[in-house]
Amino acid sequence: MPRTNFQELLDAGAHFGHLKRKWNPNMEPYIFMEKNGIHIIDLQKTVVKIDESAAAIKQIAKSGRKILFVATKKQAKELVSDLVKSVGMPYVTERWPGGMLTNFPTIRKAVKKMISIDKMMKDTSWDNLSKREKLQITRQRAKLEKVLGSISDLTRLPAALFVVDVLKEKIAVREAKKLGIPVFAIVDTNSNPDDVDFVIPANDDASQSIRLIVSEMVEAIREGLSERKVEKDKEEAEAGDSKKKAKAKVADDEDEDSEEE
Repeated sequence: MPRTNFQELLDAGAHFGHLKRKWNPNMEPYIFMEKNGIHIIDLQKTVVKIDESAAAIKQIAKSGRKILFVATKKQAKELVSDLVKSVGMPYVTERWPGGMLTNFPTIRKAVKKMISIDKMMKDTSWDNLSKREKLQITRQRAKLEKVLGSISDLTRLPAALFVVDVLKEKIAVREAKKLGIPVFAIVDTNSNPDDVDFVIPANDDASQSIRLIVSEMVEAIREGLSERKVEKDKEEAEAGDSKKKAKAKVADDEDEDSEEE
């Protein structure tokens, strides 16, 4: 059973592309027709691509690695952060910090700075600072929070990127490509699908279209994390059984030795 059916995508307006004159010719395989000067996306292909992307994302989550979601456009930022937050994945919904991937150590330094400010604010020495010093530090913290936000827990490079609008997030896509990090993306008719490893052809402007597709990716992550937990619990249970058996064997051997004496 497909994760998302044709009708759901149609209702969400996922089929509406851009004006014909704004199209990228590389998107031709995903275009169904032209209507009133607007390209219509082939939603049958979108259904297939959602399933392919969800299956791959589920495996990444199951392996314990992170998928970084990038959505800085107005109609996507809030809904993406709300959805992604629920599965503990990092996201960038403000301005993309240039060099975030290609210059990751520098980004980590900024994260450490934010963490050290948090520690300082909890320390008793904070009370000894003047109002002006406190204000300067608080502003610096707010600035770092805006840029870094949910990536503060990202201790290593993400295993993949999920992007809403590859044109708007071209710097993020370029950095990921440079490092060989796979890119999943909602790709509209005005964008180049060749820059993306997992293409989901769909309207990247309509909030309902974005919500529907990102929800499916989040659900796939949730499934992957759930399966990972089940496997971990099973391994721990098996390890516990092995320890019990080993202890029982040692006890039996000791009993045999005492009987021989």
